[in-house]
Amino acid sequence: MNIFKAFENDVRTILEELAAEGRLPAGLDTARVTVEPPREAAHGDLSTNAAMVLAKPAGQPPRKLAELLAEKLKAHPGVTAVEIAGPGFVNLRLAPSVWRARIADILAAGTAYGDSDLGRGAPVNVEYVSANPTGPLHAAHGRGAVFGDALAALLEKAGHKVTREYYINDAGAQVEVLARSTYLRYREALGEAIGDIPAGLYPGEYLKDVGQALAAQDGPRWLDAPEADWLPACRDFAIARIMEWIRDDLGALGITMDVYTSERALVAAGAVDVALKTLEDRGLIYVGVLEPPKGKKPDDWEPRPQTLFRSTDFGDDVDRPLKKSDGSFTYFSNDIAYHHDKCRRGFSTLIDVWGADHGGYVRRMQAATAAITEGKAALDVKLCQLVHLMQNGQPVKMSKRAGTFVTLRDVIDEVGRDIVRFIMLTRRNDQTLEFDYDKVKEQSKDNPVFYVQYAHARCRSVLRHAAGAMPGRDLSPAALAAVDLGPLEDEAELTLIKRMALWPRLVEAAAEAHEPHRVAFYLYDLASDFHALWNKGRDDATLRFLVDGDEPATLARLAMITAVATVIASGLGVMGVEPVEEMR
Repeated sequence: MNIFKAFENDVRTILEELAAEGRLPAGLDTARVTVEPPREAAHGDLSTNAAMVLAKPAGQPPRKLAELLAEKLKAHPGVTAVEIAGPGFVNLRLAPSVWRARIADILAAGTAYGDSDLGRGAPVNVEYVSANPTGPLHAAHGRGAVFGDALAALLEKAGHKVTREYYINDAGAQVEVLARSTYLRYREALGEAIGDIPAGLYPGEYLKDVGQALAAQDGPRWLDAPEADWLPACRDFAIARIMEWIRDDLGALGITMDVYTSERALVAAGAVDVALKTLEDRGLIYVGVLEPPKGKKPDDWEPRPQTLFRSTDFGDDVDRPLKKSDGSFTYFSNDIAYHHDKCRRGFSTLIDVWGADHGGYVRRMQAATAAITEGKAALDVKLCQLVHLMQNGQPVKMSKRAGTFVTLRDVIDEVGRDIVRFIMLTRRNDQTLEFDYDKVKEQSKDNPVFYVQYAHARCRSVLRHAAGAMPGRDLSPAALAAVDLGPLEDEAELTLIKRMALWPRLVEAAAEAHEPHRVAFYLYDLASDFHALWNKGRDDATLRFLVDGDEPATLARLAMITAVATVIASGLGVMGVEPVEEMR
């Protein structure tokens, strides 16, 4: 049960009753009415903005409308106090029994607690990682991968039907460079001395593996072949081999994509022509001359006619070119076709997870999506900032295999999958993240991975001790859901229970905002409340989880900590992290 949503529905029912009594106008739009936790706990348990948002359409001062609501809410069986605050907020205090009842909800639902029908099965496409297939994934790719995967899981928990997608950028100049780089390593694998890697080619050691594999497969077949023959062969072989590595690296991170879409295949299928014809038919393509870019001197600028998309009609700064000087399509044209393809597959909500270096590309892509779908689809682009890798206080700058950067697999091998996934979500995606190899393995409160996992492990440890101390007693979640929870009266216990009751609301709010980092923040707060109660029990024996001679209190607390472990496991599930049974 989402207690905030339940009271929101109760408030709407009260508003209908007031309208039926003639004390409010009928047919008020209550879509903006919310029930939320107050900003300060001292103000109560719940707060509604109903009087504030309905005062004008109701034709009444906010406080007068608040008084009407307060009168009705005082009669609610779970409400112990109602206060009107400020210009018209209505704050409620609930009976402890209302909060304790949430434990039974959690135990009945298991890790499905917090599941919502908010999305009503609506399809959402989340495209993430989508690294160029020119080399192994690096640490920053890992951040986008974790963010996208956790966001997909969060949206699923909130009731959406999610497709996880990887866009293979296998068209354009970068894969031509890859082909030439591979051909050089292929010749090296066949015994030729290649000397220094020429400027403009990829120098990474990983391409030695690709060249050797191609040589093993095809022998000297391409040595004396014309470039027109060996270039596509090397390109396709290298892309296929590197995509195998990328899939393996994502698998090591616990990520499985539903769809891999090839840019080259889209272009070959005529998708770009279809998309641009759609825009042209709507009068959104023209031939014109752009103004020189900001910062360009007149003598640096050669104005020329270009095929342009009317991007400014949809909020962009300038209209955007669709063709290069040689008549080939720009990357932007291909990306328009790709997003058009996603919409034609039935997605009206598109989420793209990009690196921070693509920030200047966002508005044009949102403009193109709005244009190509006539406003029927929305594109939300989430930019992931850089990851600074540290060890012993010093930056970690490169990998032996990649040569110029640290690979994602290096990071996973160093600290483990679960730590990588958790730490990548401990900052907002638009904030730079410092990933210190030493700190993320510390066993301290300052390490959020340890702190949350320790809370879960402590819960499981208590339950194991209880099973040994109470042989024959059914301590299953179903049995504990039926025990008397009345002994849970201490303020620290109620604080912990209230935190657990926030989880369903947190799921919906984070899903609507497309912000999975909120899950990590919530779990840290929940763990903090749990550890605070644990420490309180060390000083006061009556608050320990296993109390000699007081079976009712013991059972109530076992129900509570089973619920804590369940909610932590539910949150970690969204993050793609396995909850631990014991710390090692």
